[in-house]
Amino acid sequence: MPNPTEASRLPGRRAQAARNDAVILEAARAVFLADPKAPIAAVAERAGVGISALYRRYAGKEDLLRKLCHDGLRRYIAVAEESAADPDGWRAFAKFLERVVDADVHSLTVHLAGTFMPTEEMGRDAVRSGELTAELVERARVAGRLRADVVVQDVGLLLEGCAAIRVPDPERTRQLRRRHLALLLAGLAVTEPPLPGPPPAAGEFDWRWRRSE
Repeated sequence: MPNPTEASRLPGRRAQAARNDAVILEAARAVFLADPKAPIAAVAERAGVGISALYRRYAGKEDLLRKLCHDGLRRYIAVAEESAADPDGWRAFAKFLERVVDADVHSLTVHLAGTFMPTEEMGRDAVRSGELTAELVERARVAGRLRADVVVQDVGLLLEGCAAIRVPDPERTRQLRRRHLALLLAGLAVTEPPLPGPPPAAGEFDWRWRRSE
């Protein structure tokens, strides 16, 4: 997603277009997180642009939803790659979780799953995100800090749980999510007794991404 800093480095009209796109995407995120069924006109109104300006960038609501979620997926990958650079396996894992929670990527997953048709590129990026998460989980386990019965799918549910925490004040939301994550990290550390029940299986929650008719 373009941001004002990136836009300032672009020449003339391209800089203005990038700024406009950033405003539209930020408005779309706010509108659709509040109500995934909201019309695209609500995005234009919140962004302060004409509906024609929005349609020049996006063919329709589904295209906009797809862009929002793909941007979130790319952000997740970038955070995972950055965190993996830490040589300490447990610290890399904890840092990754903290940064993803702060980026609020999983709010999009929770609210927008099943509202659009993913592209092949999104599918490839989803595979990449899973691979990176698996590597971080394995490194934390090898470091002797992560309990042996935690699986990669547990991470996704943990992040969705943090994303569900939301109050009107964004800073308070961030604080509460960080606090909840700290509690969850304590539960992920090596301890007894084992976790109850079978772990979530690969693909168990993929049904949410099937487009509803």
